[in-house]
Amino acid sequence: MEAELEIQSVEFVASRCRTRLPFRFGRVTLTEAPVIVARLRARVHGAQCEGMAGDLCVPKWFEKDPSKSSRDDVLALFASARRAGRAFEAARGTPFTIWRAAHQRATAGDLATGIPLVDGFGVALVERAMIDVTCRALGCSFRDLLLGDRLGFDAGELLPELRGRTTSGLVADPAPPRVLVRHTVGGLDPLRRSEVSIEQRGEDGHPVALEEDIDRFGLRAFKLKAGGEPEADATRLAAIARVVAEQGVLEPLYTLDANESYHDARQVEELLDRLEADPDGRAILDGLAYLEQPLPRARTLDPETAAAVHALARRVPLLIDEADDTIDAFARALELGYRGVSVKNCKGVFRALANRALCLAHGDGAFQTSEDLTNLPVLPLQQDLATVAALGLPHSERNGHHFFPGLDVVPAAEAESALAHHPDLYTRQGDRTVLRIEHGAISLACQAAKGYGYEARIDWSARSTLDAVAGDIPA
Repeated sequence: MEAELEIQSVEFVASRCRTRLPFRFGRVTLTEAPVIVARLRARVHGAQCEGMAGDLCVPKWFEKDPSKSSRDDVLALFASARRAGRAFEAARGTPFTIWRAAHQRATAGDLATGIPLVDGFGVALVERAMIDVTCRALGCSFRDLLLGDRLGFDAGELLPELRGRTTSGLVADPAPPRVLVRHTVGGLDPLRRSEVSIEQRGEDGHPVALEEDIDRFGLRAFKLKAGGEPEADATRLAAIARVVAEQGVLEPLYTLDANESYHDARQVEELLDRLEADPDGRAILDGLAYLEQPLPRARTLDPETAAAVHALARRVPLLIDEADDTIDAFARALELGYRGVSVKNCKGVFRALANRALCLAHGDGAFQTSEDLTNLPVLPLQQDLATVAALGLPHSERNGHHFFPGLDVVPAAEAESALAHHPDLYTRQGDRTVLRIEHGAISLACQAAKGYGYEARIDWSARSTLDAVAGDIPA
């Protein structure tokens, strides 16, 4: 039976999080960003319950306007959350019908700003809190919620060719016990111990250089960043391949993310040519699973790029990420020669389920991948892992633990609760609690939690109002 909800209230708090290491992606260097947490109260089949969700407000990904500051970007995400709260409040129906109406209003109706990923951010945040409250009211896990078709989801309401596809047919069977960590190597990351400065080393004993991460965690999958300059990118990628080989990693898996940095497909072809001409570069190509978002989002789905995209796709499967900003984006991308689409909770769970249905219906190599570097404990990380597990994705970009200081990013009581309830996922390292990575993988046991991916107690009162956090964000 489908769940029936009456949304009563949606609230938000936030906290500032500083990186332990600066991270460069595309042309941006991240040193801090706030985590926003949503709390949704609802009556579910007449019973009062509450659910939560959280996300890191990453600047210069949802929108990449050079005229706006990182602070502007974060404030835009806060505003998106508030607008979404208004779109959800007082709504009644199944989780899917409530989400559908809120998504329409926030992305195409009176609450829309015209920046799709920004507008969708708040909707996706509140959507996850609504899924959490549904799980908790029914006393079941996210996986069981999907298997029971309790969300009222019908992919055909989003894409007519998928009519009749419900969530029970989209869940991976059997449930995967672990997911392979795909370690992201950013543009500033030291590759060798000898490159690590005293300032970078710090006192936490956590790996800094790539070779240290491989040694500590047994890594064998890597996400590599490109910056839009074929010669410099090829040189950097070849250097990474040498380190991976020297560390004895057998048959490494690579993915390459251009973060919209290449302006046309010919530049991407030049990058691939340069890698092909270099012995170390060829090692990257030999293990390359796909190339993510090579072109700017504005050009990705332009029919004029179709011939160039098809030619590039004959060399490597292509994935859309930032260009996946509307419900029909992946369907359009498939027609142009792309084959993959990223799964990110910040883009929406129902949208990920619809894209899963599209992959199954389309065939022809269509696939989803888990791409979200900055999922931090507890809520963002564990809810994302529950989605990854439900979709059966074999590897996941997972580096929040590397650039941020473990569970120091949440209140102390919450960190203790997370360690107590999810000891398979976290472990002590000195006086710090960190993500547990063993043999290059992390546990997906949180998918069985009665709730959306977590059983730890979330310390709402230890966080601050959005206005208070906004006032502390550097201009």
